[in-house]
Amino acid sequence: MADDRPVPLDEYPVHQVPLSMKHVATGDRNAYDRCIFHVLDHDGRALLILGLGVYPNVGVIDAYATLRAGDTLHAVRASDALGDDRMRLAVGPLSIEVEEPLRRFRLRCDDSVQGDSLTYDLTWTADFPALWEPHHLQRRGDRLTLEGRRFVQAGGVSGVVRAGGEEYRVDPAGWTGTRDRSWGVRPIPGEEGGRLAAEHPTEGFHWIWCPVRFGDRFLMVITQEDADGYRTLNDATLVRPDRRDRQLGWPRTEITYRSGTRHPERAVVHLGDPRKPRELEVEILASSPLAVGAGYPPADDWQHGTWQGRAWTDRRTYDLTVPHPRAAYGVTDHAARFRLDGRTGHGIFEHGSFGRHDPSGFTGFDSVAP
Repeated sequence: MADDRPVPLDEYPVHQVPLSMKHVATGDRNAYDRCIFHVLDHDGRALLILGLGVYPNVGVIDAYATLRAGDTLHAVRASDALGDDRMRLAVGPLSIEVEEPLRRFRLRCDDSVQGDSLTYDLTWTADFPALWEPHHLQRRGDRLTLEGRRFVQAGGVSGVVRAGGEEYRVDPAGWTGTRDRSWGVRPIPGEEGGRLAAEHPTEGFHWIWCPVRFGDRFLMVITQEDADGYRTLNDATLVRPDRRDRQLGWPRTEITYRSGTRHPERAVVHLGDPRKPRELEVEILASSPLAVGAGYPPADDWQHGTWQGRAWTDRRTYDLTVPHPRAAYGVTDHAARFRLDGRTGHGIFEHGSFGRHDPSGFTGFDSVAP
């Protein structure tokens, strides 16, 4: 018999439906609630990505952290049974403490582990208000496969990161932090196939997610396109303290790919009113494929929301000079330096392009840049 007693969060006036906060208002097994943080230095020496998610209808909580340093990717992943205290954001050695909502967070990976394993203790502080991203919907045939609500934010980070015998002293002058907070329904491995998958195969997917922190402003660009270039997500917004957010029109991105790949080396994002165009220049500094270590599809060693048993923790390193074929069919986060209107900023150029994409000249899954 299930234990359906109230949980601690039921004490607060936060309910949206007549259910305990232990439950979500959908029976969809793919329900999720997740946060992601990026921490990057301004010279491309290190890119730390970490996140934590709960999957209430499969009873799983998990978290991950990866650090790209040189050609090595250090990874820590942890998973456990989801408990009743939803305000405790911790699993295994990984934890996120909300010290001040929408403002300050403590990010930790247990430093009691000996050797070269990844550990960190960081304080992430917002410099700008959080910004809603467009409501995100995806269907396969008539089936709703993804519905997400997200906001994004940028700030400064301080503390220390250790891995591979190296120590990185993190401070806001030389490092930038971004974060993404999302919840809704998102596919969890375990129910692939069926008629809708067979009759509605993915022909192509082209994605850009780009939060950039400048000294006095924050820019967010996001686009998603189908194989023929039809755009299903589109936004470019400039955030400045004490001023109304400014929309910068229909972003159009020109990407220069490394020959024989779909790995971007640089890009230009055209923004703003066509009568007064603005160009966001993108210089890639360091790259971390999310299918390697971070648990994003199509990773073959662990994916988010999958049951690994109680108190599962996994630490490993990956050699990024060795080809990882699955990474080409997933999304990669690129730490980048940006220039706009004479200002230099830093942030993430997240990009995924696989299958056909007519505007880029890609004809199929095996098509790459000349």
